[in-house]
This record gives sequence, structure tokens and C-alpha cells, in this order.
Amino acid sequence: MIVTGTYDFSSSLSVASSSSSTVAIPVTAFNVISLPSNPKFINSSSVLLRSLSFSLIRHRSSYSRRFLRRLSFHGNKTQFFSQSSTQTPPLQFTVNSTTQRSGTFVEHLTGITESAEESYDFGDVESARNDIRNVSSRRFETEVEVRELEELPEEWRRSKLAWLCKEVPTHKSVTLVRLLNAQKKWVRQEDATYIAVHCTRIRENETGFRVYRWMTQQNWYRFDFGLATKLADYLGRERKFTKCREVFDDILNQGRVPSESTFHILVVAYLSSLSVEGCLEEACSIYNRMIQLGGYKPRLSLHNSLFRALVGKQGGVLNDYLKQAEFIFHNVVTTGLEVQKDVFSGLIWLHSCQDEVDIDRVSSLREEMKKAGFEESKEVVVSLLRAYAKEGGVEKVERTWLELLDRDCGIPSQAFVYKMEAYSKGGDFAKALEIFREMEKQLGGASVSGYHKIVEVVCKFQQVEFAESLLKEFIESGKKPMLPSYIEIAKMYFGLGLHEKLEMAFVQCLEKCQPSQTIYNIYLDSLVEIGNLEKAGDVFDEMKNNGTINVNARSCNTLLKGYLDSGKQVRAERIYELMRLKKYEIEPLLVEKLDYIKSLKRKEVKRPLSMKLSKEQREVLVGLLLGGLQIESDKEEKCHIIKFEFRETSQAHLILRQHIHDHFREWLQPSIDLQEDIPFEFSSISHSYFGFYADHFWPKGRPEIPKLIHRWLSPHSLAYWYMYSGFRTSSGDIILRLKGSLEGVEKVVKALRGKSMECRVKKKGKVFWIGLQGTNSASFWKLIEPHVLEDLKDHLKPAPESMDNDGEEEEEQSTNFDTSPDHSNDSVE
Repeated sequence: MIVTGTYDFSSSLSVASSSSSTVAIPVTAFNVISLPSNPKFINSSSVLLRSLSFSLIRHRSSYSRRFLRRLSFHGNKTQFFSQSSTQTPPLQFTVNSTTQRSGTFVEHLTGITESAEESYDFGDVESARNDIRNVSSRRFETEVEVRELEELPEEWRRSKLAWLCKEVPTHKSVTLVRLLNAQKKWVRQEDATYIAVHCTRIRENETGFRVYRWMTQQNWYRFDFGLATKLADYLGRERKFTKCREVFDDILNQGRVPSESTFHILVVAYLSSLSVEGCLEEACSIYNRMIQLGGYKPRLSLHNSLFRALVGKQGGVLNDYLKQAEFIFHNVVTTGLEVQKDVFSGLIWLHSCQDEVDIDRVSSLREEMKKAGFEESKEVVVSLLRAYAKEGGVEKVERTWLELLDRDCGIPSQAFVYKMEAYSKGGDFAKALEIFREMEKQLGGASVSGYHKIVEVVCKFQQVEFAESLLKEFIESGKKPMLPSYIEIAKMYFGLGLHEKLEMAFVQCLEKCQPSQTIYNIYLDSLVEIGNLEKAGDVFDEMKNNGTINVNARSCNTLLKGYLDSGKQVRAERIYELMRLKKYEIEPLLVEKLDYIKSLKRKEVKRPLSMKLSKEQREVLVGLLLGGLQIESDKEEKCHIIKFEFRETSQAHLILRQHIHDHFREWLQPSIDLQEDIPFEFSSISHSYFGFYADHFWPKGRPEIPKLIHRWLSPHSLAYWYMYSGFRTSSGDIILRLKGSLEGVEKVVKALRGKSMECRVKKKGKVFWIGLQGTNSASFWKLIEPHVLEDLKDHLKPAPESMDNDGEEEEEQSTNFDTSPDHSNDSVE
């Protein structure tokens, strides 16, 4: 029997969310009728069912009479735009802005989380999830071919199918595949489809997905749009966005356009998992495809939910968020939907976050807001204050400030900071200091951002006494971080030639703050300036040996200049060789001096002709590849690129990023060496030397664990594997992340056991998690501790009780391996 269903979502009453137990029935002139999600017996006449345009399949077994229901389902999966879809969303607005990292919208309004006065509602994710009932305004038809068991002519086939329907849901992934493979001789597509539909009917959706994935690998498989849509819908509703993406890709790869509800559910699934890195970007990509590829018009709740996620996102490139927010705003307006007040407010705030604010666009948004009948709220006024302050328009800032005072609703701390910035650009530091004192008086104390701004202002005008007294107040307040203020004061001392005070500030900074490459470079400039090259060399070596600080092109050029000016040619050549090795760019004036020195020795300044990884770099690379580092290969040219990716939300990655960038500096793509912030994603040059690692760790473009991995698991490699993709649990155990085959994981486990460490392994989706508990975590830590970066030891060190264990037999501990909702629960012994 062919199960067909034709639905008009414009008249649908409701569709169950992932946790709902009811299903919507399209209604024309009838009352609301709902059916149980797993009906065993439905006593209704066939006439009534036909009048509802809802097809049911009756399934007779030896125990009871059951029915299969035909539902509408939605597939989900994301990629970046292909062909025309890869272009930036066409905006009807001019946005003149640059990238900047900033806080969230609510932090901006409430003063960097120092007070919480209001909440803002753009439409939450739950409303978008529930609004799927009205997601489509046009009709579409899907088909799933499912025959009743009693219609099958062969009794043996009926028996085997009934047995498989009973057995398949009880097995894990590996055993399930073996079970299905054993039935290859007689299973056809119709049989496998019946099993997959049966799994979804009993809510074993992941099992249904595994059956579907097994089907696609058989030579008799023919694509079934209805089945793919059904699976994508169920998986998306359960927020299994990774598996849902696979089905979504299958639909696209067949040249089909997923239904509107498929796009909608996938966007909601990503928005429901924003704690997972990259989900917001993928949600935006799917949303854009929904409009540009599918030609659909999303519901207002979906527009609002995505907009809210953009405004509330911490970190990231706000210029990209602004473009996406403008695109959402454009779609809401052009489709005739209602633009809510908070959408106007959020868009104005995003514009105010740019380095160069498009005042004309801000004014246009204010006019549209007034035409819509909305009054400008406090958050809009604060955003305007920020935008005008960046322009340095004191008069506009004062008018906006008076408007804020008239509202009598409290002034957030950031408003004082913006006003100080405006007078600073106007050249009036005394007025900025007066505003700072007013801030202390009204708020009962200055905020951290307030201290940073006022110290920056007085240092800019070289007011030494004011700067020192303000820094002292900052220290006594006990607020942190203080590093930005120390950097500003150090710059001021260097500009005024107060080198002794600069050294005192440097020492004090090291006592109270985390070491920073910037403050070290300023101190190094000072030592070279006064000719103290011996101490400068010691500071340089300290930077080079500390993985969290390290040297960069600026520090090398500074010391090289000092050595060349003082005639220390041997030391200058050492710095030059280091710069060649790390591929740092040498300042033109220094190149001329080096050429002259080399010509005296009949040597030529040239770049290295060959490159080779050091032993330490090779061991580090092995650890990072185990942790998930990716390699892209060009088969024609036989060259390979290593992609270094770090998470902004990971404290370990924030520290490790700088170290890895400097450690592999000579192998990276040409970039601005003098930049202060290292990007979170960067790539190596394309080189054939990486072929060995591509062949062993990324054969055929997929992650794999080498057969000889036991030979390469040195303590150095294990340390970087742990730092890059491992973590310490709340109970003090050590967890390591690993991708690859089951056989490869077994090799790694055997290698760890060879080092007297027992571990537990758990599989979640395509990822294996290796857990080291109790004394095993202590043994692992003792092995890798000498190679762990100093600033990460406190963050990664296992529990003290594990380190102090006397060797008694301890009880087995339970470790929570769950990292996201998009994983299965398969255990691997």
C-alpha cells in the first residue's frame, strides 16, 4: 500500500514539538480532532477519516491490530550557500562598518552585567518551534511506500520482517549493522523502508536513521523523498541536528528542494543548541538558503528567534552579525510582517557596535521606528549615545544624555563610558574625569570598563599623576581585569621616557595580572631604548621560552635593531636566523644593515630553500591531529594544508592558540605579524611535507587513526592532545576526544594500557570519548605534566584526591561523557 498525504499547513491546527504528544490535523469545515501519537486502536469510521484527508495504514499482527499514520515531516541539514546561494545576502541597506568584538545587547544596556533592569523579547526559540503548525502557505505532497504485512505473499518474509521490527530497536549501532548485513540476501528496499517507518512510529528515531543509512549503502537503494523528509523531521524535533543534516544533504544531493517545514525545523534545532560552537552560523546559513534556494517566506517567529540569537551572541565578528540582522530585517519588511520594537532596538545597537558607525542608517531606522508608532526606549538612547561618542560629537552626546536623564529610569554604567569617550575625542580630559567622578557618585562605584576608559583618557593626554592615582584606586577596588590599564600606563611612560617607572609598572603588572605579550614588548622597547641589551636579551629569552607569551615580529625587530645599532653582530645574526626560521618580516632599514654585514662576510641574506618540521613540532602535530585538527589535500599537486581551529568559548584554547601560532609560525600563511590578536582559525602553507600526516591521519579526506599510532604516542603528543581536545570533569577525571574507527580507538586504548593506564571508552555519534579515572588520571597527568603549558596546569590538573591515592582499590566512578544533545548513547567496551 502507498501511504500518501496531502497537507495544507495554512489551515493546520498544530504539529507536535519534540516533546509533544499530539499531531495536528488539517481542518477545513470540521472541528478540531487530535489523535494519539502512538494509537493502538482507533475506532472511527472510514467516512470520517476520508473527510479529514488523512490516510492511515492498518497493520495486522498476531497480537493486535495497529495502524500506520501518514504525517508530514521535515528534513534538516546545513551547508553554506552553493553557487548563487554562497553569495552574501543581498541587502537593500548601506552598512559602513568594521569588525569589532563586544558584549551582548543586554550587557550593553545594563552596564556589562553589573545590573539587570529589563528583559527583551524578540520571540524565543520555543515559539518558533510551536509555530511550525503554520510554517507553510502552500501545499506539497510526500509519499512513503509501505505495504501491510498481510499483503506480502511470502509467509517467511512476513515472519522475518516481524522479527526484525522486534529485534532492530534493541541493538546498538554496530550490532544493528551486523544484524542487517546478515539479512542482505532477502531484504529489499520495501522491507527496509517498512522497518525504518516502524522505528519512527515507536519513537526509536535514531534506530530508524541507522536503518536508513544502511539502506543508502545498498546497491538496490533508490532515493525516497517521503522517507527522508519523515526522518529529518523526527530527528530535527529531537535536536539531533547532525544526523538531521545528513538526511538534509541527501535530499539536496538528489536535486530536490526540502520542504519549508524542513528548513524551519532545522533552523530551530540549531537555535536550540547555541551552546555548541558554530550552531548560530549554521542556523543563519539554513535561513538564507530557505529564502534564496527554496523561495519560502519564513514565519515571523523564526525571523525573531534568529534575530534574538544574533543580538544575544557573545563575541564573534559583529560586522557579520550586522549583515545577517539587516537581511532578516529586510525580509520581515518586504514580506509585510510586523516589525517588533525590540528588533529596531537590537538593529540600532548592532550598528552602534561598529568601529565606523553608519549614522545615516541609524537615523533611517529611527524614522521607521517612529512611523511604526514605537517610542524610543532607554536601550535605543544608550545605543545612540555610543554611536555619537564614536564620532566625537559632544553636542549630540549631550542632547542624548539629557534625553536619557529625562526618562528617569536609571543610567547604565556604559552610558558614562560613552560620554567619557566623546569628551576624550574632543580633547577635554578634565571633563572626562569629571564624568568618571559623577559615575562613582551615582552608581556607588565605578565599573571595570569605566576604570579602563578613564585611565586610557588620562594616559592619552600624558597626565602622569592622574593616571597613577586612578590606577591605585583601581587596584584598591579589587576589580579585574587590570591588564588594559597597565598597558596604557606603560605606553605613556615609554612615550615620556620614564623608563624606571615603566619597569616598576611592568613588575607590578606581572604580580597582579596574567602575562601578556603586549606588556612584554613595551618593556623590551624600553630596555633597548636605554641600551640595556643584556637585560633585553634575558627578557626576550623569557618570552621565547614561555609558551603563553612567546615572541613575535615586533619583539624580534626591536632586539635586532638594538644589536645592530650597538655592533653586536653575532647576536644580531642569531635573531636574524630565528626570524628566518619563523618567517617573520624584517623592517626595511634593518634589512639594509644586514645586507651590509653579510656582504662583509661575503654572505647573502636569503630565505631558507628547504623547510623541515622539528622533532618537537612533529610530536605536537600528532597530538593536535588526534584532537581533531583537519588536513585539506590537493591530489593533483600533492600538497596539503593544515587547518588550525580554536574555540572562542574554551579557556584552554585561548591560551593554546597563541602558543600554536608562534610554534608553527614559519609554516603558516602570510599574515600581518604585528597584529595583536591571533585569529581563532588559521591555516598552514600548502606543502608536500604534510603528505605523511595526510596519508596516515586523513586518508580519503576523513579522520583516521594510524595503524602505528602506538609508536607515536609520546608524552609530548599526549599533552597536546589533552590540551587541544580534552577536559577535566567536575569529579576530577580526564576525558580525551577522538575521531576515527573502532579498530583505531582500540589501538590507542592498548597503547595507553601499555603505559599502565586503564581507561573507559564511550561513543557519541561519530566521536569517541576516552575516560581516565582515579589513579589512572593521576598516572596520565604525571606523564604529560612537564609538557603542559604553565597557564593551563591549574585548569587541567586532575583532582587532588586522585594524585594522593595510596594505591588502594577504588570504587568505579561514573563519568558524564555527554557534551551536547546531538549524540547517541552508544557504549564501547
